[in-house]
Amino acid sequence: MLDKEYISFISDIKIKIRQAQIKAAIKVNEELLRLYWDIAKMIVDKQKSSSWGDGIIEQISRDLKQEFPNLKGFSVRNLKYMKQWYLFWVKGQQVVAQIFQIPWGHNIVIITKCKTIEEALFYVKKTIENGYSRAVLVHQIESDLYSRSKKAINNFDKKLPAPQSDLAKEITKDPYCFDFLSLNEKYNEKELENALMDHLTNFLLELGSGFAFVGRQYRLEIAGEEFFIDLLFYHIKLIKCFVVIELKTTKFKPEYAGKLNFYITAVDKEIKSDDDNPTIGILICKSKNNTIVEYALNSIEKPIGVSEYKLFKELPKELKNTLPSIEEIESQLQKIEAKNESN
Repeated sequence: MLDKEYISFISDIKIKIRQAQIKAAIKVNEELLRLYWDIAKMIVDKQKSSSWGDGIIEQISRDLKQEFPNLKGFSVRNLKYMKQWYLFWVKGQQVVAQIFQIPWGHNIVIITKCKTIEEALFYVKKTIENGYSRAVLVHQIESDLYSRSKKAINNFDKKLPAPQSDLAKEITKDPYCFDFLSLNEKYNEKELENALMDHLTNFLLELGSGFAFVGRQYRLEIAGEEFFIDLLFYHIKLIKCFVVIELKTTKFKPEYAGKLNFYITAVDKEIKSDDDNPTIGILICKSKNNTIVEYALNSIEKPIGVSEYKLFKELPKELKNTLPSIEEIESQLQKIEAKNESN
């Protein structure tokens, strides 16, 4: 039987190997992208100094595939992507090292879906920071994360020291996009909360990297009375603090900020440790008037951000009730299969 010392020892070796594999993969990717960059530059420069049109790319593709039959990446389509990628960044005069740190497929998504250099650079950095898969990257771009980031109305500059105030802004959005939910038109806060918990992975993705789920309807006992926080998170990456999230399915009201202020105070006094940064609150409402929010936050003592949320679709209650359940669909399929077998 292997002793604990050996198990720990071999575990350390495995970690070293995995780290080396990751570094090697990153290095290979970087070298490949720098090759693509050089090829694209050579094509663009030659086309500028000669009468060659884009038709020459087909000839280049044939010659490269004939010379290097075992190498992928020299199709006409990919060579055109190389040229588009090179021209996108050169035109903006912002060729940054980060573009060589993300996979080629991610690069293609970014240059084909982003309208400006600033937007593209935002998604390059987010991909590196959060390790987005290509599917997640596409979702973030299509949900317009760039425009929604740091847009929550807040009092962070007044209530938090730098740089925590900037980091708090970094983790907020406006609006939050709950496009993974389908709710009837007359849903209430409990139904919204239930739906978010049923799709917790998607909810955490929308909140952003670093949020760790602590509890739902988190119970606090203060002076013999019970209070329940809608959702409690801890941000483990940037600001290392508790984050209280309150959901409201109505338009923002000033009293909502007061209630959230109370919950933040309670978390600071009852849960927060000396090592934690001050707790912040995020109030997510169906809609809001920005002026009213700014007035309400002016006299609030605790750091709070206020945002709206958007649903992709809301089903009419009468329609939702008529939709078949998974069990009903499976039952119908079984009946059809049984009928076909009998025939």
